Amino acid sequence: MDILPDIINHWLLHYGSFALFGLLALGIIALPVPEETLLIFSGVLICEGTFSWAPTIISAYLGSITGITVSYLIGSTGGLYVIKKYGGYVGIGENKMTIAHNWFERYGKWFLFIGYFIPGVRHFTGIFAGVSTLEYHNFALFAYTGALFWVMTFLSIGYFFGNYHREAIELVESNIELILSAALVAIGLFIYFKVRKKNSNREP
Repeated sequence: MDILPDIINHWLLHYGSFALFGLLALGIIALPVPEETLLIFSGVLICEGTFSWAPTIISAYLGSITGITVSYLIGSTGGLYVIKKYGGYVGIGENKMTIAHNWFERYGKWFLFIGYFIPGVRHFTGIFAGVSTLEYHNFALFAYTGALFWVMTFLSIGYFFGNYHREAIELVESNIELILSAALVAIGLFIYFKVRKKNSNREP
């Protein structure tokens, strides 16, 4: 199958769940890995009986949360150190750091959930969360929940369209912006009504 680069295809077919874990973790951190295509292809392999559901879901999920957790740690250690040491030279002081923290605490954490569905954004949300000193329990709640939703979405695409895997992948890749936009609208509406309900409950 040539839906993935040859080297990634080779690793996935020969090392299975271990390769899936490593590729997703490295992809979310920085490595240029076609994560959505990788997940869809894994779903195809589940459909064909080459992979099993449980190990594939677990390895994909653990790879995803490992990658974003490493990004968070990079932000909360190295990134925060750089900001504190040199931020003053570019106008980033304690006050702005406090504003950034409060914003991420209230709104930015939702980007940890949504960011998985935006190529390029998911590689930075963990770092930004770490730099803004978002508490780990809040980071984990949104980032790890988003990872599960993202993994299951693209594995399911590969699995349920397994008999038409090439057509399904080409369809997804050619309409990725539309699919992501629809997903973001759905998630945005969910967040909006959740926040609205929460605010209405606070009113006397």
